[in-house]
This record gives sequence, C-alpha cells and structure tokens, in this order.
Amino acid sequence: MAETGAAYFFLTALFHMPLANVTAILQTLPLTITLAAWLFLGESVGWRRLAAIALGFAGVLLIVRPGTADFNAFSIYALVAVGFVTLRDLVTRRLSGATPSMLVTLVTSAAVMVAFGLAGLADDWVAMTGREIALTAGAALMIIGGYLFSIMAMRVGDVGVVAPFRYTGLIWALVLGWAVFGEWPEELTLLGAAIVAGSGLFTFWRESRLSRAARIARSRRVRPRGM
Repeated sequence: MAETGAAYFFLTALFHMPLANVTAILQTLPLTITLAAWLFLGESVGWRRLAAIALGFAGVLLIVRPGTADFNAFSIYALVAVGFVTLRDLVTRRLSGATPSMLVTLVTSAAVMVAFGLAGLADDWVAMTGREIALTAGAALMIIGGYLFSIMAMRVGDVGVVAPFRYTGLIWALVLGWAVFGEWPEELTLLGAAIVAGSGLFTFWRESRLSRAARIARSRRVRPRGM
C-alpha cells in the first residue's frame, strides 16, 4: 500500500515539475527515515543529528517556497510521496529475516501493477508507440532493480547509514534534467537542495563515527585478559 501511494504521488509530481526539483524534495528521505526510525523503531539519534534534520527541513522550504509566486502545488505531491516511502522503508525494516528479498520485491511490484491496472480501467485506452513501449520496458527494468537493492540494503544495514546514499540521485537528476530536458533549477532550489544534502551527509558521518566507536568498545569488552 505504501509503495502504491508513493508511486502515484511521485509520478503525478514528476509529470508537472522539473526532474531536479522533484528529486531535491525526495532527498529529504534520509532525514525522514532517520527521524521515523528514532520515533518508531527506537534507534538512537543524538541531538546533533536531530539538529541536522531540522536544518534539512528548512532546506525543503527553500525548495518548495510555499506562499510565493514560484510555489508549485505539485510539490505537496512530492512531499506526500516522501511520507509513503518512509512508511514503506520502516515496514520493510520490520520484516522477518527469513522472508526472501525477491519475494518482497515480487509482492510489492504485483501490488502496484494490480492497483494501477484497476485504476486504469476508468481511463480511455490509448495505444502505445514502439518508442513508448521501449521507454516503459526500460523504466520497468530500473524499477525492478531499485526495488530489489533498496529492500536488500534496508534489511541488512542501519537505517541512518543506508539512507544518505540516496543523495546520489540528486546528481543524476541534475545531469539528466539538463542534458535530456534542458531544465536547470533556480538558485534557491539549488541552495535548498545543498542544505538538505549537507544535513544528510552530516547524519551519515555522525552515524558512521558512532558505529565505529561502538565497535571499538565491544572489541575491548570481549578481549581476553592478559592481552
């Protein structure tokens, strides 16, 4: 259900907004996941990372800019998609380790297909051209890979460590948006995206440092006496 909601709101926003703008909003995911893991999964998050999360959300306001002439209502759709993806990742985190990742990927993909297939019955049928079929097939291949690797990463790694790696998507969005669609974000959008990315990278750095310190402490406790 969470994946279906995320797909709908993300695609709707993508149809009406520049690629880089949508991706910049989605870069809040590492922050929302870290915050939600602290609130609902009991994972440890210190005041420094909480401050970084707050700063990241301030960066989102620079991207969305509510109440201004540049505000795009479909930015709200992108934010709702963030909420659904956060819920999806938390649920995935709670799955039993005995459940195969391939099975989770299959069930999730099938659920999205059935939901949108039923919703499509209310629309008029439009025949696809060869180019559209090829693009759809390519997108399907990327989605399958995205599902699988996302599920595998969320199940074996700490949420606060895995999530910041998603910031590479912003680099791809900037390059592809400029090269393919001729789009380039405004200065405030770039500033907001930089703030969000910086907050996430600090969260990643802080988590890595704490994890390294915890491993050292554990190794010292189990070291035999006399060594």
